[in-house]
Amino acid sequence: MNHKTKVMIVDDSALVRQTVMQALSRDPSIEVIGTAQDPVFAHAKMQTNWPDVLILDIEMPRMDGLTFLKKIMAERPTPVIICSSLAERGAQVTMEALAVGAVNIITKPKIGLKSFLQDSANDILTAVKAAAHTNLGALRQLTTPITRGPVRAKISADAMLPSSHCGGKMYGTTDKLVAIGTSTGGTQALEAVLTRLPAVCTGIVVVQHMPEKFTAMFAARLNSLCQLEVKEARDGDRVRPGLALIAPGGKHMLVKRSGAQYYVEVKDGPLVNRHKPSVDVLFRSVAQAAGRNAMGIIMTGMGDDGARGLKEMSESGASTIAEDESTCVVFGMPKEAIKLGGAGRVLPLDRIPQEIIVYGS
Repeated sequence: MNHKTKVMIVDDSALVRQTVMQALSRDPSIEVIGTAQDPVFAHAKMQTNWPDVLILDIEMPRMDGLTFLKKIMAERPTPVIICSSLAERGAQVTMEALAVGAVNIITKPKIGLKSFLQDSANDILTAVKAAAHTNLGALRQLTTPITRGPVRAKISADAMLPSSHCGGKMYGTTDKLVAIGTSTGGTQALEAVLTRLPAVCTGIVVVQHMPEKFTAMFAARLNSLCQLEVKEARDGDRVRPGLALIAPGGKHMLVKRSGAQYYVEVKDGPLVNRHKPSVDVLFRSVAQAAGRNAMGIIMTGMGDDGARGLKEMSESGASTIAEDESTCVVFGMPKEAIKLGGAGRVLPLDRIPQEIIVYGS
């Protein structure tokens, strides 16, 4: 039997509700079971027909989306996609929403809303399908408090960096680095990993699939929680001990080598595996620049971005890890990396911080 993914849309804009519903109706595997203009109406409807995925606005009358999200996660954890404004305040609240259990973000501008949502129809479909694959057990565990545009042809990392097999011949240096790639569920997974690292540890570079304007907020939030420094990467930033660099949304991040040190190059380019930043681009650059001086880690996420790059890292002599299915919110990217043979080890999330610490010691 083919189970349709039941979706409810909660947004005070009738235009958003209508346009998103039309976008989802294109896919026969998705059924929009209802819409609501605020969480109070939504909650009443959900008592008789609970959705598999909830698309939720942040600013609404009677009850805001963040309050409703917390209520849902306490009552009956459900995959929630936040439909958020690109405005700064919207980004701040969205970071809070991701921290308490939202699995993805759909951004919306203040003007040109209808055309934007129509152009983003495929992105919305992809987000809903990813959310439908959520491992709710893993999501519950991760959210327990601890101390755009139309689809383009899928292209590879070749668009940003030619393939090379020289990484395995890279001579050793005292500088090491850890490269992490993640997507759906990754904001919570990264928090679980980075907050468990000491103030001084191996330099870390991260690609988390996230829209523009949100990565700076995300990095700032992690920085407030972690012992090590976390910041959104800028072109030319050195990869150094005690620092985690988060790739900016809307830009690719590559690792380069200068003598015995590493730095990042932040640059524009096409979507790679339909993402920018792309994990494959980062991992390939690490394979070529660092080789055996690096560790690659691929964690929760939908799709296969990073799978080929992790294999290239492995072939270059790097240590490689894929997150185990048991702790993945979405076991997509790690699964593909394992299938390609790029994962040297498969570990649950709670073992990854210690592996990073041991690697850098």
